[in-house]
Amino acid sequence: MQTLLGENLRTSITNKINVQAYILLPALLLCIGLILVPLGAVAAPSDSTSVKWHPGHYYIIKGSRKNNTTYLSQVYSELDATPALNGMMIRYFWADLEDSKDVYDFSSIDKRLAELAARGKRLVIQVQTKSFNGRQVVPNYLKTAEYEGGEFTISDFGSTVIGGRNIKLWNLQVRDRLIALFEAMGKRYNSHPYFEGVSMIESAMGNPMEPLTSYQVSEFYDNKIIVHQKMRLFFPNTMTIQEVNYPRSILASFVSSLKDVGAALSSPDTFIEEEGLLYPGTKYDSNKGIYNYYSDFTDVIPMVPTIMPKNYENTKGDGTGYVPTISQILAFARNTLNANYIFWTREEHYEQVLEVLNMNAQKNAPAGGLNPICPTAYPSCAD
Repeated sequence: MQTLLGENLRTSITNKINVQAYILLPALLLCIGLILVPLGAVAAPSDSTSVKWHPGHYYIIKGSRKNNTTYLSQVYSELDATPALNGMMIRYFWADLEDSKDVYDFSSIDKRLAELAARGKRLVIQVQTKSFNGRQVVPNYLKTAEYEGGEFTISDFGSTVIGGRNIKLWNLQVRDRLIALFEAMGKRYNSHPYFEGVSMIESAMGNPMEPLTSYQVSEFYDNKIIVHQKMRLFFPNTMTIQEVNYPRSILASFVSSLKDVGAALSSPDTFIEEEGLLYPGTKYDSNKGIYNYYSDFTDVIPMVPTIMPKNYENTKGDGTGYVPTISQILAFARNTLNANYIFWTREEHYEQVLEVLNMNAQKNAPAGGLNPICPTAYPSCAD
């Protein structure tokens, strides 16, 4: 009897434990999942073909400040206090993101994305494949014969001093490694609701210190379009962006190809009076400047101009114009370039930028007063 009673007691206790485990197990698995799930597994837009679409104003954060907690604390307080600022763009060199072949370090992006998401703000990343200060832009493993050294040096016209570097994108192995980087990023970030976009740096190659062949130049731009084709596959729910400025001779074909791919059109500068960017073309020279293409493809692809430090200082790149106000820069980007997004570099002029963005015309308007229309290149847009 005592043995039977003990057996029944053990059975009852076992059943209770099983019931409790059955109840607790799903919650435990959910907690583990939230800890282990990669960023790329965050819920995508409800329509699998929709592209995240949060037009408006964004900061640009450059250099080492993107990992400076004191600096970022101030930036975040400005974002919190400025409804028209939807988030920020952060720039990373390719070499910052790939330690060795297929070994990626996205830890900085992960931290910034989590911090912005907690504030309801969004992140755009630019992968920089060109430098202006002589810095190496490619990972070390590309500095081999297989990749032709991966990059070439550029300088100011007439100078023999290295002024920067650009990637040898005509090399198929270099192109494919860049594609692999974007594939890894797409898997991780495409479906994250606060990862708003991914960008490539300006189209201008710079002045090569060793002359390039016409074949190399042609392949450079053809391969850039191929990279964008792949980016749209890897980021089907995320805006992909190309900065375009020069050379004018390739713009008609190049921008048309970007339109066909569905990439957003950006420019690395917003100079109100820059003749080369505004050039309308003539019957003798049909190679019009990039600003003309903004009106050509408005509401077809996103328009996302950037405001760089020199744009605050003068209306022309050579300094022969005048010092514009923030309101004048905004009006040009909004009315002439038909901007959906504007990226404002956070430099010493940021207080004036914040003052303008906190005016009612930006503060209380959809998309911060910019064009909110979903481009026809996207099947639909998700808010």
